[in-house]
Amino acid sequence: MLKIAMAQMEVVPGHPDVNTATILRFIEEARTKGADVVIFPEMAVPGYFLGDTWEQSAFLRDCESYGRDIIAASKDITVMFGNVAIDWQKKNNDGRVRKYNAFFIARDGELVQPDNMPYPYTIKTLMPNYREFDDTRHFFSLQKLARELGTTPSKLLSPVTLKIRGQRYRAGCLLCEDGWSDDYEFAPFALLEKEHLDFYVNISASPYTLGKNDKRNRVFGRQAREAGVPLFYVNCIGLQNNGKTVYTFDGSSTAYNEKGDVVRTLPEYEEALTVLPLAEMKDMAAEPESEEKDIAHIYRALHYGIRRFLENVHMKKIVIGISGGIDSAVAAALYAKVVGPENLLLVNMPSVFNSATTKGLSQELANNLGCQYMIIPIQESVDHTIKQLETTPMVNLGTGSETHLKVSSFVAENIQARDRSARVLAGAAAAFGGGFTCNANKAETTVGYSTLYGDQSGFLAALADLWKYQVYALAHYMNDVVYGREVVPQGIIDIVPSAELSSAQNVDEGKGDPIKYPYHDYLFRSFVERWQKATPEDVLEWYKAGTVEKNLGCEEGLVQKYFPTAADFINDLERWWNLFTGMAIAKRIQAPPILAVSRRAYGFDHREAQNGAYYTRRYRELKAELLAK
Repeated sequence: MLKIAMAQMEVVPGHPDVNTATILRFIEEARTKGADVVIFPEMAVPGYFLGDTWEQSAFLRDCESYGRDIIAASKDITVMFGNVAIDWQKKNNDGRVRKYNAFFIARDGELVQPDNMPYPYTIKTLMPNYREFDDTRHFFSLQKLARELGTTPSKLLSPVTLKIRGQRYRAGCLLCEDGWSDDYEFAPFALLEKEHLDFYVNISASPYTLGKNDKRNRVFGRQAREAGVPLFYVNCIGLQNNGKTVYTFDGSSTAYNEKGDVVRTLPEYEEALTVLPLAEMKDMAAEPESEEKDIAHIYRALHYGIRRFLENVHMKKIVIGISGGIDSAVAAALYAKVVGPENLLLVNMPSVFNSATTKGLSQELANNLGCQYMIIPIQESVDHTIKQLETTPMVNLGTGSETHLKVSSFVAENIQARDRSARVLAGAAAAFGGGFTCNANKAETTVGYSTLYGDQSGFLAALADLWKYQVYALAHYMNDVVYGREVVPQGIIDIVPSAELSSAQNVDEGKGDPIKYPYHDYLFRSFVERWQKATPEDVLEWYKAGTVEKNLGCEEGLVQKYFPTAADFINDLERWWNLFTGMAIAKRIQAPPILAVSRRAYGFDHREAQNGAYYTRRYRELKAELLAK
């Protein structure tokens, strides 16, 4: 009876030595457990998101060398693993050496060649170039190879015949995107389906995205059911990045039987190995569908991502500026779970505009967490800065004339934010021996509701892919489930969100941020996360049809509540669109790395150009029509 092991390993990007040691350890464990086959993830040797490290020939040679170590370790066991494959005699379209994203199979120290492939490995067919993916920048696809050889992908894509203990098995080998072919002109799975296979294997390096696992179970379960054979999906865990955006890889490796049922799922964010007898899978009971709320998955992704990020940069202590608001409170509760309260310093930095209410809530939060706590008032420093700017002469060296700067109330607000971050938090972090956080949420990041070199600063923006409503949900989840007690004070959850930078943002008078989160969260989301991104033209079409809330997914009645007239609605829309496509882009470019959880995170996932706001001809027509009524 054929026994197949799924090895869910942590892949450390850019460290083939570490990854190969993990693979060799898992091979031995699989052999000990009586497995005939052991499957590892896509790009298990080098990692996946490596930037332009792929252009280093020395690194490529190292990956080849470690690949040979894995092949040599395949005595009496079939090892399936992902690695980069190099044809040193050929070039990619950029003139650099030819590289393939490849699926290797080794047995008894030798590679097993797919039936019709010109190489002793399977080459990835479909190259994703959306979201965080940039595969064609580095890798040559099977489709390109087929054109080069004067043939078709269907003739090259072929099963691998395995000879194990006197039996022959035919496996259909796919690499990640090859199983997600709905929007491609070519479907690798469907082609292999004609080959009378015994099972499929999809090795993946698939970042976590909220809701992706449910969709994968539907897609891959259907594929297994229609083909009538089991399918093994093996994903990695770990943390990888492409500079501005940081991604968790949750694993969740899954075995589907020939009925399409999920019969085995490996745990999120844990290394694990499981062995399944192929012949018994059809009789295995289907695992029950998870009833966990989305916020539970988000919490695990954030906790794991923060922990691994800190480990990667060797940071053990954290400083957070807390205001008595929800974002900094949730950040504090998150980091306290990761580093421990003894390694967390919370700093409250009140000015004359901070109420006794928020100062008290900050103290209550720190008490609940049992962490380190400081109160450093900033008003004296802010006043000193303003005085210096207004009283120091500004000399025109061409004419010798002198003038003085005038600090407006708006500039004074920015000075407060910069004093808190650039002076207090940066200094405190250096003295404490750690880093300080950026606590921005996604709504603020969308429209640049932050201060450059102020509250936009920090080493990581862990909450910047969460809308405000998700931040509140996370506060409730941590209180109810993670801590099992009230850590984030209810007063913080209840109070109006406010930067408290002026008397116009007095929380005791119910005054807060200009962003109306119950509506703007969803408006801004339509700008970013819709697959066909919304523009002001789309929003005005919805407004004209009376379907804004339906299309945005927000609560009915909010448009009339917040915007009694068409002019009010249009002024609000243009205010935020101008910021979203204007100054906010410059701020996002300078923002800290963002930890991704959504279907579209800022950074490399959402590529932007600083071109300024644009309104289509149809938008201008709709605007004129609505304002004329």
